[in-house]
Amino acid sequence: MLQLSGLGFGGLALRALMADSSHRTGGARAAEVPHVRPRARSVILMMQNGGPSQMDLFERKPALEKFDGKQHSVKVEMFQPGSEQNKLMNTPFGFRRYGASGIELSEIIPGIGSVIDDMTLIRSMHTGHNNHTEALVMFMTGKIFQDRPALGAWISYGLGTENNSLPGYVVLRDPSGYNTSGTLTWTNGWLPAQYRGTEFSSNGTPVLNLKSAVPVTVSEQRNNLDFLERLNRIHQRRLPGEEELEARIQNYELAARMQLAAADVLDISNETAATAKLYGLDNKTTEPYGRRCLMARKLVEAGVRFVQIHPKPFQPWDTHSGTRPNLSGICANCDLPTAGLITDLKQRGLLEDTIVVWSGEFGRLPVSQNGTGRDHNRNAFSLLVAGGGFRAGHVHGATDEVGYAAAVDKVSVADFHATVLHQLGLDHESLVYEHSGREETLTDPSLTGARVIPGLLS
Repeated sequence: MLQLSGLGFGGLALRALMADSSHRTGGARAAEVPHVRPRARSVILMMQNGGPSQMDLFERKPALEKFDGKQHSVKVEMFQPGSEQNKLMNTPFGFRRYGASGIELSEIIPGIGSVIDDMTLIRSMHTGHNNHTEALVMFMTGKIFQDRPALGAWISYGLGTENNSLPGYVVLRDPSGYNTSGTLTWTNGWLPAQYRGTEFSSNGTPVLNLKSAVPVTVSEQRNNLDFLERLNRIHQRRLPGEEELEARIQNYELAARMQLAAADVLDISNETAATAKLYGLDNKTTEPYGRRCLMARKLVEAGVRFVQIHPKPFQPWDTHSGTRPNLSGICANCDLPTAGLITDLKQRGLLEDTIVVWSGEFGRLPVSQNGTGRDHNRNAFSLLVAGGGFRAGHVHGATDEVGYAAAVDKVSVADFHATVLHQLGLDHESLVYEHSGREETLTDPSLTGARVIPGLLS
């Protein structure tokens, strides 16, 4: 209305006020006002790239033991009935009950077992694609199509940041390489660029290129940055309405504030020996992943909204063969640090308002591949979630007799997204962004039927 009246001067004034407010609050729009009463303020996503096997880790299937090596009578997508490959395969691992809740889990994840009383185990997840990239993109963005905003970007857009000296969305990957799909899983899509995930390194300097190559005093640097800001704002006044320019200016200003804040927040040298041991920093097998888990705790403690942690590069949970050695190896890397993170958050009173998610992009088939492995399965996978008002020591849903498909109390990726947003105070139908003339949402409920799942919540 203001743009169409008074030669647009009212609109320019309002835009200037909004830009100033956005500058003060770290880039969040008016959407940062919660739609419902929040139970959580931040999320740590432990993205287990590759597809962890649900029947080898989280859901014991007696039918697999009984019919091990027998032909599977139910048609599986990639194998025709009667195929020599279509033979059921029992898990090579034992299961036992953990915690006061007595939840059955594999013997190779005793760390997760030690904190299962603080977690909800969803055994009835399902997704939309059997390929890694499409399934990862769907888990992170809600659809299999690329270049849509990731979950962390939506949450940062909706809630802003609690710390103007740090990004709202931080990614901690293994510094030795990227995982499958790489930056597609932390993109801002068509949201403004300040909502994209910012990569921090868990080795050496957390953020590259923040320090000047030539030593300068604090006052000199401040003068330089103030002068640069004045030039940027002069340029911006010549181009009103350019959101990408505003985002770039804000990113430069954030980088300046991060020069001091990032290094201080991620300094783990002042952590106690007991804390270091909790995360497995005293063991070369668990240290790399444990370091990232500890950094995640420090980041949410400092006000970062969304932290995304990845295990080893490529897709370490992708067990097409060698289920026993390969699963044992990746669990040895990740199990103890996962438990350490949950324990540490709880000890510090942070678990109450931090949602911790442990999940892959899909599950595995109950039939064997290469004799000792399992292929991809979009019809069923398991997910762990703790804190932020999710039920503790609870199992939700189940798969069919052999673990091929979610069968009881099914939860889609969109349902899970809607439930996480709800716990953060955001209504998944009201968190919208206009793109190409359409009001876009993370969950697209008219297409997906996304709904909040009350049974997951305390």
